[in-house]
Amino acid sequence: MIRLAAVLLALVLTAPLPAQESVVTGVSTENIGLNATFDGSDLFVFGAIRRDAPIPPEADPIDVVITIKGPPRNVRVRHKERRLGIWMNTESLPVRQVPSFYAIATTRPLEETLSETERLRYQIGMDEAVRRVGGHDTIEDTTVYTDALVRLKERSGSYQQRDGAVLVAEETLFQTSFHMPANLTEGNYIAQFFLVRDREVISSGTSVIRVAKTGIERWLYNLSRNRPLLYGLASVAAALAAGWLAAEAFRLARR
Repeated sequence: MIRLAAVLLALVLTAPLPAQESVVTGVSTENIGLNATFDGSDLFVFGAIRRDAPIPPEADPIDVVITIKGPPRNVRVRHKERRLGIWMNTESLPVRQVPSFYAIATTRPLEETLSETERLRYQIGMDEAVRRVGGHDTIEDTTVYTDALVRLKERSGSYQQRDGAVLVAEETLFQTSFHMPANLTEGNYIAQFFLVRDREVISSGTSVIRVAKTGIERWLYNLSRNRPLLYGLASVAAALAAGWLAAEAFRLARR
């Protein structure tokens, strides 16, 4: 018995340890400026996998999932019906903490990369991004409203899912890119990186991208918040000046 225990202990001590893997993250820019000419931009994200030991030969290939989530907002989804020949809003459903922007890029289709338990744990996926609905007395199936909200966001480019868009080289370096649309909301955008083996997250990392107004747009925004009276007077003056210029241009054109 003692000899058997000694043999088992020797096997444990000499067995190769599994590779301890962690992710090193990076983004092409940590600041995106919004101004009058901003019509969207491409964000390049990349990273590397750091290991403390070699990968066991029998290990499954590494997968990478990257998400970018914008500042959350509370929204109300309204249902329209045609009544008496007119389209009108009927019932509505409040949805809390909806990301203003949400994008996912993966090495393989998301359903094949992560188990449902892991997706729920880390809130990854369109169905997990929009799920905190408020109570309603008459609406039983709230998924119709949340699905409609996701579709609208996808049409505007605010929500994106890009399966197979993450490229991994030699199971060490990875990269992808996201298109950031022109309708970005100011605030912090959280980029999360997940390393996945056997459909389970083994490591994660985070980067932050700051989106803010710049130039005269930022000056006008601060003026409207800090000195609303002066901002109002300036707006009236600008409107009067624009009206006068339009009238003068029309008068000169009629000569």
